[in-house]
Amino acid sequence: MPIEITDCSFSYRRNIRVLNKLSLTFPRGTTVLLGPNGAGKSTLLAVAASALRPDAGRVRLNRIGTSSRSDLKKYRRKVGWLPQLVQPVPGLKVREQVAYAGWLKGMARGAAWDAAQDALRRVNLLDLAQRRSSELSGGQLRRLGIAQVLVHQAEVVLMDEPTAGLDPRQRSVFRELVSDLSESASVVISTHQTEELANVYDSVVVLDKGEVRLQGPVASFFALAPAEVEPERRAEYAYARLVTSED
Repeated sequence: MPIEITDCSFSYRRNIRVLNKLSLTFPRGTTVLLGPNGAGKSTLLAVAASALRPDAGRVRLNRIGTSSRSDLKKYRRKVGWLPQLVQPVPGLKVREQVAYAGWLKGMARGAAWDAAQDALRRVNLLDLAQRRSSELSGGQLRRLGIAQVLVHQAEVVLMDEPTAGLDPRQRSVFRELVSDLSESASVVISTHQTEELANVYDSVVVLDKGEVRLQGPVASFFALAPAEVEPERRAEYAYARLVTSED
C-alpha cells in the first residue's frame, strides 16, 4: 500500500496556510508531482516523509502512521526522502555520510557501511567516496543526497527536485536510476521538468495553491492538451489548463 494522506493541513507560523484538508494517495509505481512555485509541493513531500508534522490530518503507510512515536521509527525506515537542500555533515567523508544516513534509519553500522558503497556506485559517485562531503560541488551534493535515499532500501522514495544542479548526462543516469528503483519501490518526484514525462512516470499529480488539481495516469494528463498540439508541447499545454498564473 502506498502513502495515504488524509485531511492534512499545514501552516507555517500559524498564519501561512500551505495545505488545507488535503487528501491524496500516492499510487504504486513512479509519480511526478507538478505545480508552480509556492504550490505546496515541498511541504507535501516533507509531510509525507514525516519531516513536518501536519496541524491536522493523518499520514499512513501500510497502516503505520506518523502520529505516534512508536510507529514513527517504523514509518521512517520504510520511507526515503531527498529534500531540496542537501547539507554536508561536518567532518564526514562521502561514504561515511551515506552510511550515517543508513544508520539513522535503523541499519546496523556494518550493513550501512556496505550498502553505502553500492548506493554511491548507483549514482556514479564511488570515486569520491573518500572525499569530505564539504568539498563536493552542488551537483555532486545532489547525487550524495540521492545515495542517502537509496542506502536503506526504502519501500517509498520521495525526491524534491532531484535533478536540480545535474548536467544532461547526469540527468540521463538519473532517469535510468528511477527506472531501476521502481522495480523495488514506489517513487514520487517533484520537478518542473516535463521532458520525457511519458517515458519516466506512470502517474501525475498536479498541485496548485495547496490543492490537488489532477491525479491520474500520465495519459489522462496529456489528454488535457488539444489534439493538434505537437507531442513535445503536450505537457506544457496540459499544465496550463490546470494551474493559475505563477505571477
